[in-house]
Amino acid sequence: MKKEIYLFDDITALAKRLAGDFSKALTEKAASGGSLIVALSGGHTPKAFFEVLAAPPYSGSLPWDKVVFFWGDERCVPPDNDESNFKMTNLSLLSHVNIPEANIRRVLGENPPDEEAVRYAKEIKDNVPPEGNGFPRFDWILLGMGEDGHTASLFPGAPTLKEREKICVAAAHPQTGQKRVSITFPVIDNADRVSFLVTGSEKEPVLKEILNKGSRPLPYPASMVHPADGVLEWYVDRAAAPWL
Repeated sequence: MKKEIYLFDDITALAKRLAGDFSKALTEKAASGGSLIVALSGGHTPKAFFEVLAAPPYSGSLPWDKVVFFWGDERCVPPDNDESNFKMTNLSLLSHVNIPEANIRRVLGENPPDEEAVRYAKEIKDNVPPEGNGFPRFDWILLGMGEDGHTASLFPGAPTLKEREKICVAAAHPQTGQKRVSITFPVIDNADRVSFLVTGSEKEPVLKEILNKGSRPLPYPASMVHPADGVLEWYVDRAAAPWL
């Protein structure tokens, strides 16, 4: 596993750099005749990134028909609900670019979570090429990190952290009980590229532990991501990592 840490002055600088990196990855993939298969994250930082992509020069120049968007997790709410990751992405990015509807593979948050975890797992399996281990291999998975160190909808202490066979699981927020659907560690660790997007001073304590942990185990799900044959990237701002 190759690990990279990129430090930015603020979320704006981070979003601009990430948009440039995305543009490069998509352009190269399209030039090779393929499609870039990406799992998106919700949250404040991805929104800033999406808004950069939704504006010139990226909005009109990128080969949007050569990217396929999935989601790493979703809240079990309808797509027009303000808590929906899909709704945020749609308002911030998808509605501003010429991406085919067939390339938008959202979690159906309006469905019962257990049923949707099975359905979405099949959709991923049917549309994301597998690696030799049988798990789908995303080109790029974007992840956030909560103040408690959770990532996707994999929460500290949850039994889903030990799942090693399923592609997706139903999950629940430990405080609110809100139902979620999430991809699992075997899928995350199978990706070619995994990028954490972490901004804000409230993330500093956990982020510092994770980036300085060495080989010692930590209880934070974000610290348990180890791409087997890919790169692990941390895009962080100075508020989240003032010691770097």
